[in-house]
Amino acid sequence: MSSAPRQTAKSATKKAKPQRPAQTELPAEIRGVHVTMALASIPGKLAEYGSISGLNTIELDVKDENGEVAFHTRAPRLARQVGSAMRYYDPKQAATQLHKQGLYVIGRVVCFEDPILSEKRPELAIQNSGGGVWHNTAGLGWTNPYDKRVWAYNLDIAKAAVRAGFDEIQFDYVRFPSDGDIESAVFPGKRNEAMSASIARFVHYATNRLHEMGARVSVDVFGLSATRNLGIGQSPRRLSKIVDAISPMVYPSHYGSGEYGLDSPVSVPGKTVGRSLRDFRLQMRRGKAQLRPWLEDFSFTGTTTYSHVQEQIRAARRWKSGGFLLWNPSGVYTTGALNAK
Repeated sequence: MSSAPRQTAKSATKKAKPQRPAQTELPAEIRGVHVTMALASIPGKLAEYGSISGLNTIELDVKDENGEVAFHTRAPRLARQVGSAMRYYDPKQAATQLHKQGLYVIGRVVCFEDPILSEKRPELAIQNSGGGVWHNTAGLGWTNPYDKRVWAYNLDIAKAAVRAGFDEIQFDYVRFPSDGDIESAVFPGKRNEAMSASIARFVHYATNRLHEMGARVSVDVFGLSATRNLGIGQSPRRLSKIVDAISPMVYPSHYGSGEYGLDSPVSVPGKTVGRSLRDFRLQMRRGKAQLRPWLEDFSFTGTTTYSHVQEQIRAARRWKSGGFLLWNPSGVYTTGALNAK
């Protein structure tokens, strides 16, 4: 009869590997809307959004395309130093309130378009070939996607939101710039690799660390990024192997005439969304990420209708997405759009 192995002092004192924190349950179908930090700052506004019939998710700006961070006291030191830390809302109070309303809470963190950090810390920015900070067509500065100090800055903001109670972080503008004088842009520390590999390295770095905190991670990508290479480093194939969800912005009004063989994509929103999601399904077939599109609840002509939104939702369900998120830049959403089966 063999005896049990002796326990050495070393093995007795060896610490167990820390357990990953429990995650908030993910809704079977995400039905969410986007809320800006400015709207969230209006007393009672978050509760008003939370009471939208059929809603189970809020995607709330944590850091936006202006480089602003929604909160101050919980913001990383660098955000306070460069003046990006604002006082729109308290993240813990916001997350607690939304959870009490039974909602899943996603924090949006805009990554590389960052007019504040790029101007205050120009050494972290994309540079001009003639010197100085590079700007896009709108005159906004971008931080350098190759610089790991920029990576750490965005991760620290995301971690602050997770510590405050946010269930998921959604990275936006996680790409290289798409407009402006790209030829004059200089990227210090540029690596000899595909842009998509560089973006995937950042996403992998951030996702691993946020997963350790019990948060899920998703990324926003252009609606055509699965159809062709847009030259901005967004590869659904690569990203689907890293993150928990990919949210393509499949807004019908953003597609030009002839795309997907459609004369007027905005006139047939269901077909437009469906054909884009078809390409995403193909690109993501070997990944683990959920497909969760952004749909438009607005119109450039101001004539958005209930049926316009519903056609997009039906297309998302037809392609077995994990749900959908609605976007309206003014934060006004169609009554009843989230209820219909």
